[in-house]
Amino acid sequence: MVLYPVMRKLLDKRVVLASASPRRQEILSHAGLRFTVVPSKFKENLSKASFPTPYAYAMETAKQKALEVARRMHQKDLRAPDIVIGADTIVALEGLILEKPVDKTDAYSMLSRLSGKEHSVFTGVAIVQCSSQGGGLDLDVSEFYEETRVRFSQLSEELLWEYIHSGEPLDKAGGYGIQALGGVLVEAIHGDFHNVVGFPLNRFCKKLAELYHPPRPEDRPREKQDSIPAVDTFDGLGDSEGAGPGQGGARGDRRRPRAPGREHAKDADSKPSVESVPPTAVLELIDGYKVSKALFTACKMKLFDLLRDEGPLSGTDVARKIGASEGGTGQLLDVCAGLGLLDKTEGGYSNTPLATLYLLSDGEYSLHSLIMTQEEVGWPFFSYLDFAVREGTVQTQRAMGTAGEDHYQECFYKNREKKLQFMRAMHGHTKVAARQVATAFDLSGFTSACDLGGSTGALAYELARQYPGLKVTVFDLPEVIEDAVLFKPHGPQTGQVSFVPGDFFRDTLPEADLYILSKILHNWPDDKVHQLLSRISRSCKPGTQVAASWWRNSCWTRTSAGPCPP
Repeated sequence: MVLYPVMRKLLDKRVVLASASPRRQEILSHAGLRFTVVPSKFKENLSKASFPTPYAYAMETAKQKALEVARRMHQKDLRAPDIVIGADTIVALEGLILEKPVDKTDAYSMLSRLSGKEHSVFTGVAIVQCSSQGGGLDLDVSEFYEETRVRFSQLSEELLWEYIHSGEPLDKAGGYGIQALGGVLVEAIHGDFHNVVGFPLNRFCKKLAELYHPPRPEDRPREKQDSIPAVDTFDGLGDSEGAGPGQGGARGDRRRPRAPGREHAKDADSKPSVESVPPTAVLELIDGYKVSKALFTACKMKLFDLLRDEGPLSGTDVARKIGASEGGTGQLLDVCAGLGLLDKTEGGYSNTPLATLYLLSDGEYSLHSLIMTQEEVGWPFFSYLDFAVREGTVQTQRAMGTAGEDHYQECFYKNREKKLQFMRAMHGHTKVAARQVATAFDLSGFTSACDLGGSTGALAYELARQYPGLKVTVFDLPEVIEDAVLFKPHGPQTGQVSFVPGDFFRDTLPEADLYILSKILHNWPDDKVHQLLSRISRSCKPGTQVAASWWRNSCWTRTSAGPCPP
């Protein structure tokens, strides 16, 4: 699904990313951009001293990377891609550019300098539009930079060396990666998080909108005052592209954007039109089910496992290996490529970092079982949503062909195979956001916690990792607890986690200073929620608290905590 409307304008264009960075590839794939990766061979040996600012160096490096790829592809194929994107991310402290550390000693020196201070992360981006006619190559370069300010905590010697020994600093500019272990070093961020990871997505999309859909003068609202000439709005008057840090040059308009279709809400006489309120959002909603079904089908056929083991493969080879039609397989592969799940090159199809991380059936952060559960259970239930709305009941009979009142038992615990698939689904879904949930609040003051309905213990183990003094009890149904050992990780934190079988609606709850309800309450009707919270209340001692969290599939968590309910 294309998340940024401007990306639709590039669907019929040949877009090339001149970077081998998996982080940049993932950011752009998530946004729905279809592109080919051609790493630049430009030697990054520009003299930093010849540039007035660090961001000028980053922009020039990004431009040279993109130009090298555009010229090389034109020379090789006698035709250039439509667009080449180059990017370069640097870390700067007090005007000095910090490179990737050459060894652990260099990493220590670099991180020590950053400790307790605020530094800047600059990403220079170049968008090269190419056209080739009569054997010649015309290049039109647009470039910009984004600045994000990052403040480090005061780092102890122990933390510094523990992070350095992890090996992560050695291939990162500035000696840290915010999206991984390096995130624990960061106290505050001012600006675009994606920029620190390696690509300023928001600013990039705004730049694309300028290049491919510039507003017509007659479409712009004009401000009129008796003593002031009419101007094309006051947006951006202090936001020129070349403005320095602290002068607005690194950020666009910070005003909260209005919802699509509400631009003319203040004008009572205006009427919406197709031009002013484009149908993009509605059309994407209409076609949304096709995207889900394509993903379900690809996972059901284990296309991503096949391409991990044997890729890149041609569409013909994939069809032969999975025993499917060549035409149908090719179309499915192309859809997956358009969704950012596969890369399509002259050598065939291969997995993108997004697919490698989440869509392999046996990956550490696999969501494959969650996808299969949605295919087999979620899809049938939502097919009868109209009946559920009219009748106010769970549609187990229509969706699953059974009349049982306990739809959980019918859908997920009917046999051991179904139970294990559901447990794998919950394990994967929990694991990808476990750290975010575990660190949403400072729980270091608690000595014991009980994760009600904690399934495989994925959240419990993360809590144990984050809080070495915390003992966590996982309380779930006996049939779940008996197989939880299959998901037990390695590491000293496992000694902090124990499992107790029981039904939280019927059995005595384990004693704890903190009760955790993660993805539990939304599954039950109000009377059941009230029953469960009442049972927790009766088990609480003075000072006991309850933490509840739930999250959408985007993994943005909503977590709340407070005293035990009365």
